[in-house]
Amino acid sequence: MARIDLLKSFLEEDPKDSFSRYALSLEYVKLGQLDDARREFETVRDNDPDYLATYFQLAQLYQKLNLPHEAEKTLRTGITVAIKQGDAHTQSELEGALDAL
Repeated sequence: MARIDLLKSFLEEDPKDSFSRYALSLEYVKLGQLDDARREFETVRDNDPDYLATYFQLAQLYQKLNLPHEAEKTLRTGITVAIKQGDAHTQSELEGALDAL
């Protein structure tokens, strides 16, 4: 729980800190707090749409929440962002996840 408190304190100082919010989301997933994780991942996506790592993790979370349409939409958006950034590795990972849906 100390890690979550630390990440929250970082976000109090800078609510737009995508890295800390992303890390907080991952902590919530580990604890099974999926609604909290979803809220934080979606905030990263909305505030910083170029934060590429969010798309894969958010899509996986949508799958766990039985939201396949949201997972597909998220992966497709992530692929577009990866192409825009020239990140072929992440693009390939997202495409693989999309194919596995």
